[in-house]
Amino acid sequence: MTTTAVPWRAGTWTAPPAAVHEAGTDLLVTCAEGSDAWRHTGYGFVHENAHALVAPLAVGEAVEVDVDVAFGEQFDQAGVMIRADEQTWVKAGIEHADGVDQLGAVVTLGRSDWSVGPVPDWAGRTATVRLSRGADAVTVRARVAGEPWRLVRLAPFPSDLDAAAGPFCCAPSRAGLTVRFRAWRVGPADAALH
Repeated sequence: MTTTAVPWRAGTWTAPPAAVHEAGTDLLVTCAEGSDAWRHTGYGFVHENAHALVAPLAVGEAVEVDVDVAFGEQFDQAGVMIRADEQTWVKAGIEHADGVDQLGAVVTLGRSDWSVGPVPDWAGRTATVRLSRGADAVTVRARVAGEPWRLVRLAPFPSDLDAAAGPFCCAPSRAGLTVRFRAWRVGPADAALH
């Protein structure tokens, strides 16, 4: 897969984080306490203040983000987000839930859903999360160095809406989470599902 680096300054924040700092080529993002993205399902609330640094992503393109897996509190999370509007978005990556790091995705088309699977061996490593935008769907894959891509989700996503994508993070349960993003890249969408 041929990709091109996206400069951190090329993106726009959906909701400003508590602090942002460039450290060499990395981006350190400190989340605001209570930041999250969710709509209705199961919990009955709407949160629209996740910190996503996004730039336009067209059908036929992919975005991937490298992020350090260094979480320790309930619902600490980071990865990649694609967003068309407040009711149409997908966030995918690593989330610390119920005492373990989980690889998963939230797909929101009016209402949110959530799927996760444990990846405890990813703690302390750098994960790459990749989202490919197809004609009627997004395909989410992830991996850590030296391991093959894992399919995380194939989810519906409208092709007729303009959307933007890039790294995201949030800390629904606490203050003080700082996430280290190591890279943001774009390129052609994956040609096949398998």
